[in-house]
Amino acid sequence: MAQAIARAGLAGVYSYAGRTEAPMGQPIHMRVGGFGGVEGLRSYLKAEGISHVIDATHPFAAQMSSNAVAACAAEGVPLVALERAPWVAGEGDKWTQVPDIPAAVTALAGPPQRVFLAIGRQHIDAFAAQPQHMYLLRLVDEPTAPLPFPADVVVARGPFDVAGDTALMQDHRIDVVVAKNAGGKGAVAKIAAARALGLRVVMIDRPMIPARPVVRTVAEVMAWLNG
Repeated sequence: MAQAIARAGLAGVYSYAGRTEAPMGQPIHMRVGGFGGVEGLRSYLKAEGISHVIDATHPFAAQMSSNAVAACAAEGVPLVALERAPWVAGEGDKWTQVPDIPAAVTALAGPPQRVFLAIGRQHIDAFAAQPQHMYLLRLVDEPTAPLPFPADVVVARGPFDVAGDTALMQDHRIDVVVAKNAGGKGAVAKIAAARALGLRVVMIDRPMIPARPVVRTVAEVMAWLNG
């Protein structure tokens, strides 16, 4: 999205949440950090003279998306969401679909297993409620604080491929994968690898976000900006 804006010669700002230590560079102006809720975002939109907002956050960044909807509505700024289509279980998938993180924790009740917890760093503390398992974590950055349970940690940045994720799961003798339904191609390799290995996947559904216009492609966003 940022590349398309740059190619079109438009002035844009790419806002990172600041959850990773070294965010990737972008071809348009970058800022890092939150806005201070709805009122802070309203103030930013006014101060910077923002004419359009593209919500291209992760599908699970529900608070940021909700704040954007509220702030843009209050300031009369048009907003569109660039959102990846969710994954859909297909032939060979062994999904246990759950509505949220607490339900995913509950779904892991039972005898010890080897669990690939592929949900990022933010919510792993909740899984300390199921300490009987051996966990594998894949994180963008090295942990800076003690983990809430013993775990093997792989530090890597996607996108990943099926061959690599298949080898990772085999090397760690994984029994079950816990994943957020992020959609898109960058993180789907673990789902395809789990299917190929016949592994169970605890799939966490996306959170509810207030109604807003949603498109699936960069081209649709550019048409909206030009329209």
